[in-house]
Amino acid sequence: MTDLLDHASGLETQFTEVALATQLKRASQNANKISAHKCNECGEKIPQARREASQGCDYCIHCQALADKGLL
Repeated sequence: MTDLLDHASGLETQFTEVALATQLKRASQNANKISAHKCNECGEKIPQARREASQGCDYCIHCQALADKGLL
């Protein structure tokens, strides 16, 4: 049983590391990119706070959540 838990813990750690590396890569690619003022999917205005917090964003928070889930 312990081996199974150790294996599961190792997989979780690996998944977390990959997810973090992906986010860091995305952040570095978008560091100098200008954020859109309107969502490229629904056309809604992207709030200034979101554009500043997530430089290079192209979607409103709702559409970004859908894109992250692979639904766009």
